[in-house]
Amino acid sequence: MPIIAREDSELLLVDFQARLMPAIDNGPATAANAARLLAAARRLAVPRLFTEQNPARLGSTIPDLTPEPGDLERVLPKMSFDALGDPAVAAAVQGRPGFIVAGWEAHVCVLQTVASLISRGHQVQVVADAIGSRTPANHQAAIDRMRAMGADIVTTEMVVFEWLGSAEDPAFREIVALIK
Repeated sequence: MPIIAREDSELLLVDFQARLMPAIDNGPATAANAARLLAAARRLAVPRLFTEQNPARLGSTIPDLTPEPGDLERVLPKMSFDALGDPAVAAAVQGRPGFIVAGWEAHVCVLQTVASLISRGHQVQVVADAIGSRTPANHQAAIDRMRAMGADIVTTEMVVFEWLGSAEDPAFREIVALIK
């Protein structure tokens, strides 16, 4: 896949919900990387979409990733594990060709959503250090399977620096501070 261009990207944060966090292996680390992606996306005007699986039971998005109101950030509740199985989510992903995907549970909702995005012709980059599962084995199996489906497996730093493109970008210093 080509270098990730911010003009062609949308950040999709899948089910980073409070009641899931205690069960996620490396939950705080994956959430911290998702927060870095979110801050960079906000600074670089990359659209953001949040999903919440059964929010009545699993709660809302964790405080570190709380969406801001506005056209570039939407929170969509869902019951389907595949986020695109919900008509509102499916309609919301019709804009840009590429999706940067982070979220919980990697082997369930993230994997099924990635499969749908790919089947609909989107370029998908899965951020390996910003996805989580309850066990390392499920996390690795999800990465392996998503790669086999055609997703590009990347890291938080890869995404951020590809979005920047150059140390001459006016946002460079601010964005690099997120990584340090």
